Amino acid sequence: MAKQRIVLVEDDEALAEVLYSELTGADFEVFPAFDGEEGLKQVKEKKPDLVLLDLILPKMHGFDVLAELKKSPYTQKIPVIILTLLGEDEDIKKGLKLGADDYIVKSSHAVAEIIEKVKNFFAKESHPQAK
Repeated sequence: MAKQRIVLVEDDEALAEVLYSELTGADFEVFPAFDGEEGLKQVKEKKPDLVLLDLILPKMHGFDVLAELKKSPYTQKIPVIILTLLGEDEDIKKGLKLGADDYIVKSSHAVAEIIEKVKNFFAKESHPQAK
């Protein structure tokens, strides 16, 4: 069975490294990107099963990346989980309105919890990639 593919768009290199390590350890194939433009490029090239998207990114804001993904017929069905420090209600509402499947505030969750949320996301029977 092929590994589920995740594009991880995170500019904090230390956090990206930890998430990459934990996700690959949980048997996911992970493609890191450190800015919004690179993240968009990776999603278009890799066609992942999930995108973990930070919002405060160099070169292109995460909301712009999300809007771009959701308007393209090639990427609009790819699920996106926002993973950010922005925890204001307006930000959460905007992210979900733009089409994010979930919104995780980094400061409120340990890395293990984030990995668990990703696993649970794929475990949901409603998800087309769930095995």
